[in-house]
Amino acid sequence: MSFNIAFFASHNGSNMQAIIDACKSGRLKSIPVLVISNNSKSGAIERAVNEGIPSFHISSATHQNDEDRNEYIISLLKHYNVNLVVLAGYMKKIDNSIIDFMNGMVLNIHPALLPKYGGENMYGMNVHKAVIEAGESESGATVHFVNSNYDEGKILKQSRVIIEKSDTPEILANKVLATEHQLYVDVISLLEHGSV
Repeated sequence: MSFNIAFFASHNGSNMQAIIDACKSGRLKSIPVLVISNNSKSGAIERAVNEGIPSFHISSATHQNDEDRNEYIISLLKHYNVNLVVLAGYMKKIDNSIIDFMNGMVLNIHPALLPKYGGENMYGMNVHKAVIEAGESESGATVHFVNSNYDEGKILKQSRVIIEKSDTPEILANKVLATEHQLYVDVISLLEHGSV
């Protein structure tokens, strides 16, 4: 099957771009139909504009009330017939009403090998610093379904990278990001083929 994908992104959206490129090249059958960002100046919105994908800035600046904000997001998911939400560096917790509306078809990518180094405040450079400080020999990325708890949904696939003694959190971040793009595309391909 193919999916109508909505991306939720807060910053640069490089994972989003990798998936869009895979859709354009025919590697994925799915169609990117919507981009939502809580940051009006995000690179993700810029990418959406460049790709001709409808994009919306939705945050406390546009909707002060959480319930109104979630209802508006759901109305957009309905309008664009979205059947897969992909979180691509989205810095807000997804409300249960959205997860329920999507029947759990919400994916996230986490820059570590879950269940290690997950949970609230474990994002971005915080994760890589914690991994390096713990003296781990490897790290990687994890794609998982989203549930009501941070980073606790069913794990679908992981990629691994070796940590060298000389690696800084910044070097590790770049290594992990390089595998994330491929991993996210692989997981969506598996979902398209009903292999998950």
